[in-house]
Amino acid sequence: MREVIETRNAPSKIGPFSQAIRANGFVFVAGQVPVDPESRAVVPGDILVQTKRVFENLSAVLHAAGTSLEKVVKVGVFLKNLDDFGRFNELYERYFPSEPPARTTVEASRLPKEVLVEIDAIALA
Repeated sequence: MREVIETRNAPSKIGPFSQAIRANGFVFVAGQVPVDPESRAVVPGDILVQTKRVFENLSAVLHAAGTSLEKVVKVGVFLKNLDDFGRFNELYERYFPSEPPARTTVEASRLPKEVLVEIDAIALA
């Protein structure tokens, strides 16, 4: 079974994809960027400000799917600049304080809307 998940509490998609898909006991969340869901504008600020907004968006999609950050098993992180890695990790640890999910972090030369960070996730449904 495959179910599309959509919520107005996270930014609407900017391309031909779903915010998330629930399938076979998992929720696959598309990459979330630091866009305010109401204004549809990129949240201005440094890596910490933008990462906080990304986690708010990610949490909203997970909630709409009936799950949460506590059930995330894999995260993909895309940073515009790996020099932000240390500061990003300081905030990331607050969202996953114990038994954090598996993770991949890469530097991406360009991200949608020129943001500093994008995060996708896989969670237990």
